[in-house]
Amino acid sequence: MIERLVPAHVASADTYDVDAPAGTLYPEEEQLIAASVDRRRHEFAAVRACARRAMATLGLPPAPVLRGVRGMPLWPAGTVGSMTHCDGYRAAVLARDTEVRGMGIDAEPNAPLPPGVWEVISLPSERARISVDVKDPTVHWGRLLFSAKESVFKTWYPLTLIELDFSEADITFHGDPDTATEGTFTAELLRTAPGMPTSYAGKWLVEDGFAVTSIVLSADAPV
Repeated sequence: MIERLVPAHVASADTYDVDAPAGTLYPEEEQLIAASVDRRRHEFAAVRACARRAMATLGLPPAPVLRGVRGMPLWPAGTVGSMTHCDGYRAAVLARDTEVRGMGIDAEPNAPLPPGVWEVISLPSERARISVDVKDPTVHWGRLLFSAKESVFKTWYPLTLIELDFSEADITFHGDPDTATEGTFTAELLRTAPGMPTSYAGKWLVEDGFAVTSIVLSADAPV
């Protein structure tokens, strides 16, 4: 699924089989989850197995994916990547830094947000454009908005190391809200950082019970 949301030069891998063997972790990775419960250990290993499949697609040897500040993945030198996982789905994307400057993907269950979350994550401008009170919606737009903002954060934070609040990205979805199950979105950032663009283009897809979003910032993207 994730391969439909990234360009051809971005390697991707995903899995729905959360009960399959997750793969072998490097000792450095094992240390990161030594005290974790089995479910978290499997999730951690499974998404890194996806990451190593993406490395192989780029012709790179397998390597550990450790964690930096705020838990951001630390990718092999010369690469840019992103990972996501939710119940029933794990995915990773990877590209060479000569082609991609920043990247963020996120997957969420296509289900209503918990009570009170919509008001926290959305701006008045977004609430004016998006209706979450649709009977039996194919797309749960509140959840998709949350996913899009996560993709924005995953793109922005590794490049700036600056926290970005939900209120600092204004998302506009493109596509018929009554019929579309995939499309594009634009994120306008309401804060700035040196050398960073304030507008980001993304893609979204709702399929098989998941809402998935992506942003790929090309290496030559204007600032």
